[in-house]
Amino acid sequence: MDFFCLLLLLLSCSIQVGAAMKLSPEALTVLRGGDARFTCTPSKTKWTVMVWLLDGTAVLTISKEFGVLPSVHPNVTAEKGSVSSGDSWVFVLKNTERRNQGQLTCDLQGSDRRTASLFVQEKGSVKVIGDSTLVFKGQSVLFGCHAAGWYPLPTLQWHVNNKTVSRGDYNISSEESGESLFTVSSNLSVTAAKSSYVDCLASVSALQTPLRSSFRLTVVAEVVQLEDGCTVPLAAMASLSAILLLLLLCICTVLCYRHRRQAKQSPQEAAIRFGQSVSGRSLVAEATGGKVNLGYSSEGPTDPAYSELNLETRRQQQDFVSVLKVPDAVSSSSRSLHDDSQAQVCLSEETAKNVRRITTV
Repeated sequence: MDFFCLLLLLLSCSIQVGAAMKLSPEALTVLRGGDARFTCTPSKTKWTVMVWLLDGTAVLTISKEFGVLPSVHPNVTAEKGSVSSGDSWVFVLKNTERRNQGQLTCDLQGSDRRTASLFVQEKGSVKVIGDSTLVFKGQSVLFGCHAAGWYPLPTLQWHVNNKTVSRGDYNISSEESGESLFTVSSNLSVTAAKSSYVDCLASVSALQTPLRSSFRLTVVAEVVQLEDGCTVPLAAMASLSAILLLLLLCICTVLCYRHRRQAKQSPQEAAIRFGQSVSGRSLVAEATGGKVNLGYSSEGPTDPAYSELNLETRRQQQDFVSVLKVPDAVSSSSRSLHDDSQAQVCLSEETAKNVRRITTV
């Protein structure tokens, strides 16, 4: 009998609990400027008026018969809940401010009431600052992160190439301003091993994604390691390469210029030299009366002035020799030629053998 009475008591309690009104969520955190939404679901019992209170002050009244009544608060309204949730109403607080933070109550007049908590947070800014964007490999680089205008105190993290940096590798300091806003500063020292992205992340619980500031760090090799163990600075190698390239370019330019100049002047010079050679050989032949040595080549300056002077001198010598020279006596089986005024005898290789006598007085 006692067991049966206990069972009935538990059943009645469960029915009463299931029939009690609900207010959800029990706690809500939003960012300043966002909307706060709470749903109040009455029990099966009848109700006539639903009053919403914010920190004990009535801000909205709903009549079961007439719906939402006019309110003096423009940022407060209510919407009818879904059919599946029964006779429920959704309270909406738009453009939340820090002063709206507190306790929110759904009061069914003469029936029941439930209370939930509202928290309003503020999102500030975050910025990461580095010493330089270009560093040498192995160099130590100091980064700073500044997160300002947050409420409550934000959490701050460092990432290098999307990998979380251990908390022991950087320091954090914070301060609170007069408007109950927090500023957090942090420093991180990184040894440059390769080009990386350094990120500073700040966040509060209402943020779904942390606020991020990135810094691109480019790492260059300071030296090049050779096989024999010696090292050559990259700057020196680059400078030497540039000098050698410039020198090679100058040499090629000079050679091309000389080649073009020789190709342009060679026909004229060849003609002048050929004329000088023929003239010189003719003078020698006339002066000596002998054969011209075709292998002979006069050496000396080849400019036009010198050639003209040399030609004039040879003409004078020719005149002098012709005065002192006695005409040749030539005997031949086919023809004889005596010329008292000329000292030159032309011999043809096609004719018969000639006998030549020269007498000099």
